[in-house]
Amino acid sequence: MTNQIRMYIIVLKTRLYSLMNTYVRKGLAKMEKTKELKYYDVQKVETIKQMLEMAVEQAGDKIAFKYKAGKDKVVDVTYKEFQEDTFELGTALNSINMADKHIAVIGDNCYKYVTVYLTVLKSKGVIVPIDKELPVYDIINVLNDSDSEVLFYAKKYEKDIEEIASKAPNVKYFIGFDLEKTEGNNISYNTFKAEGKKLYEGGDKTYTEMVPDHNKLKMLVYTSGTTGMAKGVMLSEHNLISIVYYGLRVSTVYDRCLSVLPWHHTYEAVAGILVSLHHHSTICINDSLKAVLKNLQLYKPDYIYVVPAFVELFYKKIWSNAKESHKDKILKVMMVVSNGLRKIGIDLRKKFFKSIHDAFGGNLRKIVTGGAAVRPELGKFFDTIGLDLINGYGITECSPLVSVNMDYCNDCSTVGFPLECVEIKLEDVTPEGDGEICVKGDIVMLGYYKQPEKTAEVLQDGWFRTGDYGRINDKGQLMITGRKKNLIVLDNGKNVFPEEIENYIMRIPYVQEVVVSGVKDESGSEVRLCAEVFLNEDKLKELNIQDKEQSLKKDIAKECDVLPVYKRIGKIVIRDKEFNKTTTNKIKR
Repeated sequence: MTNQIRMYIIVLKTRLYSLMNTYVRKGLAKMEKTKELKYYDVQKVETIKQMLEMAVEQAGDKIAFKYKAGKDKVVDVTYKEFQEDTFELGTALNSINMADKHIAVIGDNCYKYVTVYLTVLKSKGVIVPIDKELPVYDIINVLNDSDSEVLFYAKKYEKDIEEIASKAPNVKYFIGFDLEKTEGNNISYNTFKAEGKKLYEGGDKTYTEMVPDHNKLKMLVYTSGTTGMAKGVMLSEHNLISIVYYGLRVSTVYDRCLSVLPWHHTYEAVAGILVSLHHHSTICINDSLKAVLKNLQLYKPDYIYVVPAFVELFYKKIWSNAKESHKDKILKVMMVVSNGLRKIGIDLRKKFFKSIHDAFGGNLRKIVTGGAAVRPELGKFFDTIGLDLINGYGITECSPLVSVNMDYCNDCSTVGFPLECVEIKLEDVTPEGDGEICVKGDIVMLGYYKQPEKTAEVLQDGWFRTGDYGRINDKGQLMITGRKKNLIVLDNGKNVFPEEIENYIMRIPYVQEVVVSGVKDESGSEVRLCAEVFLNEDKLKELNIQDKEQSLKKDIAKECDVLPVYKRIGKIVIRDKEFNKTTTNKIKR
C-alpha cells in the first residue's frame, strides 16, 4: 500500500510539473504577443443600414434583443424580426413625411426605444435622444432648440404632453409608447407601427430604399455637463461608424451584453448598441439600475459597459459580502495564491473565485468602463479575480470614444491607446507636464447645433479642445489628470488637479462623495486645499466610528501621504447632504 501511495505521488508530481511547464510556455507565448499592439480584423461598413443588413444576412435567426415583458416573461427578438420592426416603423414615419426630419425620443431603455433609435439612424432623419431625468421645461427647451418635429415618449410623460405641445409648437406628432388610443396628433405607437406594417407589406418600399448621406448630421445629443448650459452636439453617421469599427479593432466583445446605461448617453448608445449589433451579439435590456445585479443573474451576459461608479459598487459589494460571511481573509489569501500561480503560468481564477463569478451570472468576462477616472487598484483587483476591466476615455463631442485600453495591453491606470483614426496633441502644458488634450480625426463632431461661436471656441483646424488635461506615458497610453475648469493654481505657482486627490480620498470606505477645491486661509493671503466630504452613515456605524471628524482627518492624511506636500489637504468640511449632480450622476462643481 505504501509503495502504491509513493508511486501515486511520483505520478502526480510528474503530471503537475508537466502541467506547469505547459502553462509556463503558454504564458510566455502570451507575453510575447503583448510586446506589440495587436488589432482585430473587423468587417468595415459605411452606414448603419449596411451594418444591420449584414447582421441579418449573417445572423438573421440569432437573438438580437432580450427584454422583460411582465414579471417573469423574457421576450426574444431575432435580427430578422428587429429589421422588420424598423422597416414598419420607418414606413409609418415616411407616410406622415417625417422620415427625414429631426425625431426626438425620451424614456427608459426599452425595446420600442431602440427600434426608434435604429429606424431613424437608417433613414435620412436625425435622432435626438433626450435625457429622461430632465424637468419638463428643459425637455421643451431641447425640443425647440433641436427643431424636432416628432417626439416618441414613455408612459411617465403622458401627463406632460399637453404642456409640451403648447410650448414646443414645432413638434407636429407625439407618439406614446404605451398610449392606448390615438387622439389627433397624440398617437399610439402600436397603432402607428401597425399602419406602417400594412403599407410596407402592401409594397411601400420608400423607407427601405432611402440612401442617407453618412457625412451629414445624424445624431443630435445635448450635453449634460457639470458646468454651463447644455449644447447640441452634432454627430454624423461617419462619426458613429468610425467608433464602432476602430473600437472593435482594439477591444472585442462577446456573445451577450447587458445594456445598463441610459441610451441618451452616447457611450451606451454607440458602444452598448451599435458595437454589439455590428458584432452580432445579443443585447439584453436592463429595465432598472436597481436591478443590475439581479439582471446579471437573469441574462448571464459576457460583457457590460458601465461608468466607474458601477465598478466601485461591484468592488464594495464583493468585499462587503466577503466580510459579512467572514471570508474576507480567505479572499485575500486566495488572491495572493492566485497571483503567484499566474506568474508560473497557472490560471485558476475561475475556480478560486467561482462564487464571485456566480454572483455576476457566471459568464461575465469583460467590464468596459469610461466617463471618469478609475482607481488603478480596481483594475488590479478585477484582473486578480478573473474579470477584464477595460478603461477608456471619451467625450460626447468625440462620438464619444477617443482612447481605450487594448485586450492585449491593458493598464487601468491609463485610459489606453488612441484609436487608429485619432490624432492627439497636448496644448498649454503645465510645468508638471500636463496639457489640454486636443483630438483630431473621424470621430470629432461636426460642431454645436446653431452655435457657431461656441463651436469656434473648441474646434479649430479640425482639432477639438476637450477641456481635459492629461499626459502620454512612454508606451503611448493616455493618462487623464483632470478638467481644465477644475484646475487649482496655488500661491507657489503649483498646479493641482482636484480629481487626483479625490481618487485617493475615495479609498476611505466610509467616504461616499468628495470635492476638493482651493480656498483662502483665515488671513485671506494663501490658497490651500479643502476637501468637502459627504459620508456614508451606514458604513460609519458598521465600522463603529464615533468621532467622524478625527477619523476622517487621520484617514485623509494617511491616504494622501504619498502625495507631494503641496497636494496635501489643509481643510476638511463634512457635508450633511449629497452634492448636486447632473443626470449622468456627475457632481456639479
